[in-house]
Amino acid sequence: MRELVKHVDLAIANEEDVQMALGIQAEVDVYSGQLDLGQYEKLSASVLNQYANLKGIAITLRKSRSASHNGWSACLNDRRTFMVSRSYEITHIVDRVGSGDCFAAGLIYGFQTLPTHQDALEFAVAASCLKHSIPGDFSRSTVDDVNALLKGGGSGRVQR
Repeated sequence: MRELVKHVDLAIANEEDVQMALGIQAEVDVYSGQLDLGQYEKLSASVLNQYANLKGIAITLRKSRSASHNGWSACLNDRRTFMVSRSYEITHIVDRVGSGDCFAAGLIYGFQTLPTHQDALEFAVAASCLKHSIPGDFSRSTVDDVNALLKGGGSGRVQR
């Protein structure tokens, strides 16, 4: 993976991916249910320092409260700014499989169509949040579904 990342523009990972695939250690505790964002900023900066070709790295942030209840957000370091998305509390998870792929697809979509990297990050997190409610390893949510979550703030109120 280290050789492959030398040819990548944007890395998308979680902290375990970075540690296992790139050998870059992070001082994070993924089992406590709480995340130290400062450590993720250091981790992302370390990856960017080691890979000058990267334009940015996005890292998903999962606060595992139980198998069916997680906090879900992400961060993005684009070499100019370290940004963090809104956090969602996902209860009654149906299926986590595919949520990372959905995040990656949402981020790529956002980079191509939305005005800012923060907007792209928010779209990706919302899309992957919705994926947690869908069985199987791919999302069936539409762009309108994701935008409804972004607009509605997850309140559960009907969007018209």
